[in-house]
Amino acid sequence: MTKAQQLLGKMKQGCCSVIGGHVFLTDPSISAAMATFGYDFIWIDGEHGPFDKQNLLLHVISVNEGGSAAFVRVPENNPNVIKPILEMGIDGIIIPMILTEEEARKAIQACLYPPEGIRGFGPRRANRYGEIPIQAYLDGAKDSFLRILQIEHRQAVENIDAILSVEGLDAIIIGPNDLSASIGLLGQSTHPEVFKLGKKIIESAKKAGKPVGVSIGPVESTIKAWMDLGIDFISVGDDLSFLQMGAKSTIALVKESR
Repeated sequence: MTKAQQLLGKMKQGCCSVIGGHVFLTDPSISAAMATFGYDFIWIDGEHGPFDKQNLLLHVISVNEGGSAAFVRVPENNPNVIKPILEMGIDGIIIPMILTEEEARKAIQACLYPPEGIRGFGPRRANRYGEIPIQAYLDGAKDSFLRILQIEHRQAVENIDAILSVEGLDAIIIGPNDLSASIGLLGQSTHPEVFKLGKKIIESAKKAGKPVGVSIGPVESTIKAWMDLGIDFISVGDDLSFLQMGAKSTIALVKESR
């Protein structure tokens, strides 16, 4: 069983049995360290982080070397963007800002080979540089990585049942920051109206039998609030926030000791 399918099985158990963390900084050793610290998966942020393709590949390799699954969030729902990321042998892809069933279907089709999808054929690390025979690779390609769509807009919430019905979708993940912006509350990701939308997303995902997660920072009260709503997995904390927390707490400690 692939690492991706192992994680999917754990996600289906619920109760946040799968925990991920985010990486924005470009040094691959950061991803290796985060993986070593015990995260089940590392979310390499190709949407907001300043990564090029070569750098992304180094992060994917580093995450796997550290013992975690490598998830990459791509910058857009575009087959030409998605294709080279899949060739890196990732364990999961996160496609942002999915608003409709049509967009969800387009995203999933970009991830799958014909006849199920439109993915072009050119695996590199994905088939271990040719060491996996072509037919064996093709037989296992669909199960080798998770296809996760990000729900982060009120329009997506309105279309959530249709989005969840798309064949080939493995899981969804909520993005509270952009979700708050879509209802005129940018910067208020813990507003009750955001949690209200989150609850609707989670209820729909449970009904459809699809794991649902959330992407948030390392604030205890926020973590608890989403866990209480019944999310199945969580991507929480990131390299930048941990640097900030560690630096500020250490500086405060020294100042208080003077």
